[in-house]
Amino acid sequence: MGKKNNNIFDAKQTLTEIEDKFEMFQILNEEGEIINDEADPKLSDEELVELMTRMVYTRILDQRSISLNRQGRLGFYAPTAGQEASQLASHFALEKEDWILPGYRDVPQIVWHGLPLDKAFLFSRGHFMGNQVPEGVNVLAPQIIIGAQYIQAAGVALGIQKRGKKAVAVTYTGDGGSSQGDFYEGINFAGAFKSPAIFIVQNNQFAISTPRELQTAAKTIAQKGVAAGLPSILVDGMDALAVYVATRDARERAVNGEGPTLIETMCYRYGPHTMAGDDPTRYRTSDTDNEWAQKDPLVRFRKYLEAKGLWDEQKEEAVIERAKEEIKEAIKKADAAPKQKVTQLMENMYKGEMPSNLKEQYEIYKEKESK
Repeated sequence: MGKKNNNIFDAKQTLTEIEDKFEMFQILNEEGEIINDEADPKLSDEELVELMTRMVYTRILDQRSISLNRQGRLGFYAPTAGQEASQLASHFALEKEDWILPGYRDVPQIVWHGLPLDKAFLFSRGHFMGNQVPEGVNVLAPQIIIGAQYIQAAGVALGIQKRGKKAVAVTYTGDGGSSQGDFYEGINFAGAFKSPAIFIVQNNQFAISTPRELQTAAKTIAQKGVAAGLPSILVDGMDALAVYVATRDARERAVNGEGPTLIETMCYRYGPHTMAGDDPTRYRTSDTDNEWAQKDPLVRFRKYLEAKGLWDEQKEEAVIERAKEEIKEAIKKADAAPKQKVTQLMENMYKGEMPSNLKEQYEIYKEKESK
C-alpha cells in the first residue's frame, strides 16, 4: 500500500495560481490591429508618427553600426534590431527629468534621451569622451557588467525619492540579467523603500546562447517581482502601444509614491548577441527566426499607422535618409575626437594621489606622449 500524502500545503497549486495571473498584455496584434480598445492610449497623430520615426531611425542606426563595426570603425556593439518597440516605446513614456540606467544594448534609449550620437560612438570605441554626458541629460553610461545597473537604479531612485523629485529611475536588462544577484537585490531594495524605479527585463529569448527555458524554472520573469512586492506585468515587447502603456502606468504609480514596477517585455533580437564573434545560427533555428520575423515591431506599427493614413513609403524614406546623414556626421565628429592617451586614462581614474607604482608609469607615458 502506497504512503498517504498528508501535505496540507499544495505547493504546485500555489505556484500555478501565481503563474496563471501573468497573461501577456497586448494592444496591437501582428496585423497592426487594435485588439484591446480599452487599453489603447489614444496617442495623438503627431505622437504616433514620432514614435514610428524613432523606431525606423533606430533600425537604420543598428544597420549602420553593424557595418561600422565590421569596418573596424566601432568597438563593442550589441545589435538592437527586433527590440525597437521594447526600447523606444518604453522610453517614449518617460520625461526629460527621468534617469535612464542602460545595459550595453540600450544605447538607443539614451540617444533619444539626449546623448549626442557621436558620444555613443565614442563609448563604443572605449574613449573616455563617450562617458562625458552633457549637463541636463539624465543618463548613465551603458553598463557592461550584467545586471549591475539594477543595483544602481535602486540607488538613483532612492536619491530621487529623498529629494522629493517627481521623476523615476528606469533600467533595463535581458532575460540573462534576471538570473544575476544584482537583479534580485535591486528590485528588493527599491521595493522595500517604495522608491520610484521601473525595472524592465527585455526577454529576447536568449542570453547569448542560453535559451530562456534553461535560464530559470519560472514560467515568466515578471512573476519574480512578486517576491519583492512589486507590481509586475508581462508585455508583448513587439507591440509598441502595449509597452508604452505599461511604462506610462508604471511611471504614474512611481511618481505618486506607490513604488517600483517590474516589466517583462517579450521580444527578440534578430542579430547576434554582440558583434564580438557570436554566431546565432549555432543555437537558433531558421524556424524560430522566421516565427519572430512575423512579429517585427516595425512592420506591425507600420501597418497600424498606414491604416490610419499617417504613414507611407515616402515618409519612411525621408526618415531613412535623415538617419543616414546624421549618422554620417556623427561618425565624422567621433573620428575628429583627439586620440585617447594613457596618461588621460590614469588621470581620469585617480582624482587624488596615484599609487607610487602608477606615478612612475605615468611619468614614463607622459614622456613618450610628449615626443
